[in-house]
Amino acid sequence: GKATKGSQHWLQVLVNEQPERLNAPVREALGLDPAAKIEWRSPLASDDYAEYRDEAFLDLLDIRLDEVPLDAFWPKHGPQWDALGILNGHEPLLVEAKANLPEFISPACQASPKSLALIRKSLATARAFFCDEAADPAQAAEPPDWSGTYYQYTNRLAHLYLLRHLNGIPAHLLFVDFVKAADVDGPTSEAAWREAVSTCHRHLGLPLDRPLPHVAHVFVDVANVEAL
Repeated sequence: GKATKGSQHWLQVLVNEQPERLNAPVREALGLDPAAKIEWRSPLASDDYAEYRDEAFLDLLDIRLDEVPLDAFWPKHGPQWDALGILNGHEPLLVEAKANLPEFISPACQASPKSLALIRKSLATARAFFCDEAADPAQAAEPPDWSGTYYQYTNRLAHLYLLRHLNGIPAHLLFVDFVKAADVDGPTSEAAWREAVSTCHRHLGLPLDRPLPHVAHVFVDVANVEAL
């Protein structure tokens, strides 16, 4: 349903009422043509602002996983996506939004032992890809635990890995970080968010000298949204 505060509220406002205030920085962050089309499929007011997960999010984006199916990679009750869209008519866009730091620094995975085993296996393969562990034996000998702190960040990366690298789906992952969201005591500057993201990447063993492939952060000032 309709939210009244926080990242869910601001994302709903942008997608449904002011899409170009989101679309423009998304195109820039992903290196798209300024005229590139972005079709938002959730959260839509006409769909009661529904958010999707598991097979439902794949269906909404018209995705078929022919090489590695979702249930072979992740148990049920996987990530619930804050927004989902299509770029240029065929490239899925997966979105996670945050408005304050406590929700960005998420707790460890709380899955059952059976589910946790599959999650950790899949996180390990995604981590090896994003962290270049094969090229760094010292790091690979004692890799960071991706099922611990920042688990919500890592499970989103893992799903991008499933779509793009295991199934050849031209997907993108977007993190929308809201600035000056006073309703939830959020960071008051883009710099604060960038420092939080750098801290996250250091903790997870992710490279700091280059962007992650097909992953972008967009920083949206809530004051600009409120002005309209």
